[in-house]
Amino acid sequence: METNIAHPSTELILVFRNPKDTAVSYYHFHQTNPGLVSYNGWDEFFPKFMAGEVCWGSYFEYAAEWEKHIEDENLLVITFEELKQNLYEGVKSLAAFLGFSLNEEQLQSITKKGDFQAMKSKSQEKNPSLVNIFYRKGEVGDWRNYFSEAQNLEMDAMFEKYLAGTKLGKKLQYDVYCK
Repeated sequence: METNIAHPSTELILVFRNPKDTAVSYYHFHQTNPGLVSYNGWDEFFPKFMAGEVCWGSYFEYAAEWEKHIEDENLLVITFEELKQNLYEGVKSLAAFLGFSLNEEQLQSITKKGDFQAMKSKSQEKNPSLVNIFYRKGEVGDWRNYFSEAQNLEMDAMFEKYLAGTKLGKKLQYDVYCK
C-alpha cells in the first residue's frame, strides 16, 4: 500500500489511535454498521484485524506508510489519546497548524463543542440513526476488556515489528496506553 500524499501546499491532519483501542473500536464499528461484515464475537474479528483482512487493510502497514512522511511540513500527526487528555491544547495545535488565530473565547467554544460527549449528543439530534455506528464510548483503554493475554502479546509483537523505535511509534506512547 503506497500512501498518496497530496500537493505539498495542502495541509494534512492525521489522527492516529493506539492499535489496541483501534481494534476494539473497529470491531464495534463492524458490528453496528449494516454495510459491513459482522463477526461472531471479538475472537473471530481479532485475527482478521491482525492479518489486515478487514476493510481498509492493515493498521500496521498503514502506520508504516505514514511513518515515511512523519516529518513532512504539511502533515500534522495528532493522537486520539492526546485529544482526550487535553482537547484544548489539541485545538490550539490544530489551529496553529492551519494558520488560524483564535482568541480564548473561540478556543473554549471549539473545545466544548469538540468534546466526545458533546459531539455524540449533537449527532443524536441531527442523525440519530448514525449515532450508534459512529459513537460508542470514546474512551482510552477499553481494549483491556477484550484482549486475551495471547492477543495482547500478538499485538505487542506486531507493534515491535512495525512501529517500535519510530517517531510515530513514540507519538503513540504504546507503553503508556497499551501495556
